Amino acid sequence: MSQKIAAKKKPNPRKYSSLVTGPMERAPSRAMLHAVGFTRDDFKKSQIGIASTWSMLTPCNMHIDGLAREAAKGADAAGGKSVIFNTITISDGISMGTEGMKYSLVSREVIADSIETVMGCEGFDGLVAVGGCDKNMPGCLMAMARLNRPSVFVYGGTILPGIHKGEKVDIVSVFEAVGKRARGDMSRKELEQIECCAIPGPGSCGGMYTANTMASAIEALGMSLPNSSAQAAVSAAKKRDCRDAGAAVLNLLKNGICPRDIMTRDAFLNAIAVVTALGGSTNAVLHLIAMAHDAGVKLSIDDFTLIGKKTPVVADLKPSGKYVMAELVKIGGTIPLMKMMIEEGLMNGECLTVTGKTLRENLKNVRPYPARQKVIRPFSDPIKKEGHLIILRGNLAPTGAVAKISGKEGLSFTGKARVYDSEEAALKAILDGTIKKGHVIVIRREGPKGGPGMREMLAPTSAVMGKGLGKDVALITDGRFSGGSHGFVVGHITPEAHVGGPIAVVKNGDEITIDAKKRQINLNISTAEIKKRLAKWKQPKPRYTRGVLAKYAKVVASASLGAVTDL
Repeated sequence: MSQKIAAKKKPNPRKYSSLVTGPMERAPSRAMLHAVGFTRDDFKKSQIGIASTWSMLTPCNMHIDGLAREAAKGADAAGGKSVIFNTITISDGISMGTEGMKYSLVSREVIADSIETVMGCEGFDGLVAVGGCDKNMPGCLMAMARLNRPSVFVYGGTILPGIHKGEKVDIVSVFEAVGKRARGDMSRKELEQIECCAIPGPGSCGGMYTANTMASAIEALGMSLPNSSAQAAVSAAKKRDCRDAGAAVLNLLKNGICPRDIMTRDAFLNAIAVVTALGGSTNAVLHLIAMAHDAGVKLSIDDFTLIGKKTPVVADLKPSGKYVMAELVKIGGTIPLMKMMIEEGLMNGECLTVTGKTLRENLKNVRPYPARQKVIRPFSDPIKKEGHLIILRGNLAPTGAVAKISGKEGLSFTGKARVYDSEEAALKAILDGTIKKGHVIVIRREGPKGGPGMREMLAPTSAVMGKGLGKDVALITDGRFSGGSHGFVVGHITPEAHVGGPIAVVKNGDEITIDAKKRQINLNISTAEIKKRLAKWKQPKPRYTRGVLAKYAKVVASASLGAVTDL
């Protein structure tokens, strides 16, 4: 254990609960808790909040009520008193491509705010949070960082793949099948067959999409137990992970270890390194910056360039690769990879974790991957020598944009702009054949403020792939992408169109160049012409003037700053 932690004063394992239920005058509080199952002895124990993101909205979270109960058992057996409470989830996979998707990124803030609210109000001493779908994970970690009470995150686990004609399929297979159907390469019957078999049961989407990306990042950060990110949703290992997490919080309380002791800058750089090696989602940029903000750690989009220049992509995982997360689980999960990365000098093994030990200590006895596995390549023969998450700047994105370049699309693209002010308009143009080889699809007014909510463009990018245009067109947006998106795509363009970023004045036929080697994205017109257009530009009226989306649009920061709402 680090000297910093060892030097702390003796921790108080009932620091918060004793204020709510300890003194004589708190009898009314205790009376309320007797009704929900507390005994007299329970008031002497550390109270552990178990934040469950259970919902029957989505397969990602449909099993989490059971996992939360397992975490509660672990906390109780270790001498604590668990209290399960719920927060929300939404389903990106269901709402994708609709107006409802505007609530997706907003839900990250609602989740963080609600966990902070319950924990702060009820005086719980520690926290176990169990998350499944994409926004659950950063939302839970943001709350942990704000509260800074001993906490452990548990990932709900990955789904098993569906099977169609002997091939593994998942939710992205369905989105791409829509494009194939529109092109005439697939029958309606086959589309229906894929639709019916792609999601066979509980768990988060099966590729290295946003859920698996963020779970892996959080484990690398040190905030979940070893291999929590690489277990099937329905498995004995996942139940054990939950019980162990409940016990781990009591150990953290005993030793006075809090999230900000673990969530250091070096730990965040470790998380970026693992996301890079795994070929993870562009959403990791947005979420890790937001998590670092709440932990009081300086992290910027340029740190992804810093890590990407020295970290290769070695995981052959979907969407750009061949394999699904369940196949990584079978060969040992994420822990052999992290051990390899420490040995290669790509991760800092001295960072503290929720076990109370360092990352290096946790991985000491981990065995290497089987000799003939093909999911994780050796560092001597990577899929890509440098990272796939490319931070671009230029006259079209003065404060940055994020590209996901696997290398299969090429490293540069120049084409003529086709401009759309919504995802729906762009999708229609892709499906009806308006979009052709050599076009750069520009989807704007989809940023955090302009959307509002920064929708993911999985439907358009999947339609592009399904139409067979993956290498022939590019797509850029001030919105963002699903972890399932691939192709020549650039998102998070900042400043966004709604606040007068240059993307607001792009016209049909303008030439745009994206250069991953130079890390630039440029509108190929003169500076004078850009200034002239911007001088004539007028901010459009907000799309929402009441309710949560209106409130969000007023306070949300730029995507390059994590789209946080308390900057």
